[in-house]
Amino acid sequence: MRYIIKLSYDGSAFCGWQIQNNDRTVQGDLEKALEMLTGSHIQVTGAGRTDTDVNAISYIAHFDMPDEVSIDAAQICYKLNAILSREIVIHEVSEAGEGFHARFDARSREYHYFIHFRKDPFSEKFSYRMRYPLDIERMNEAAAHLLGEHDFRCFEKTGGNNATSICTITEAGWSTYTPTHVEMMGMPHQEGDYIVFRIRANRFLRNMVRAIVGSLIEVGRGKRSPQWIADLVANGSRSDAGSSVPGKALFFSGAIYK
Repeated sequence: MRYIIKLSYDGSAFCGWQIQNNDRTVQGDLEKALEMLTGSHIQVTGAGRTDTDVNAISYIAHFDMPDEVSIDAAQICYKLNAILSREIVIHEVSEAGEGFHARFDARSREYHYFIHFRKDPFSEKFSYRMRYPLDIERMNEAAAHLLGEHDFRCFEKTGGNNATSICTITEAGWSTYTPTHVEMMGMPHQEGDYIVFRIRANRFLRNMVRAIVGSLIEVGRGKRSPQWIADLVANGSRSDAGSSVPGKALFFSGAIYK
């Protein structure tokens, strides 16, 4: 029987999603937990890779339960949460439709990147503090050049093993927001102290979102024009684009399925 898992995780504890020989990963912890639960090694397949320190909310994965193991979905969810560390929570486990694949059936994936400008100890772990102002209008003008189907090799980490670097981005833009702890408890702030970048595409390359955000920040600081992003996409290489921003402020925030 194939099962779907919906989970969230704090990426600071892991060297990314994908299992590695000597480092702790989300996939590795899940497979160890399933082995403790069932006595069998069970491979878990996720909706996509996330890098070191990158977080996820409502991430989707699947696995195949051996026929000889008799346990219902609710008990799998309960027992996995009891076994797993506090950095991972299983929200739901359900039976999958025939042939469902967490990676290949996803039509689109979405990420959010959080930035704050005011010193805030309650945002520091999951947001990137900027010590200089950014022009959101210019960054949104630049982000519009990302929309559509393009070859995004200029934002792909060197050494990526993707068969193609062509992706289709359907949404990309910045907006202001107010964190819950600020809004509910009246922490001093000004409009624009917190901003978030949201991007959705059919697929993403390794390190792509962090490189895009780093490049848009150069536009926001006035170092580059919005048109520079269009030029990068058309003709640029990774060395031409901006630096990657820290992974701690990046969240895989959902996948849409067929």
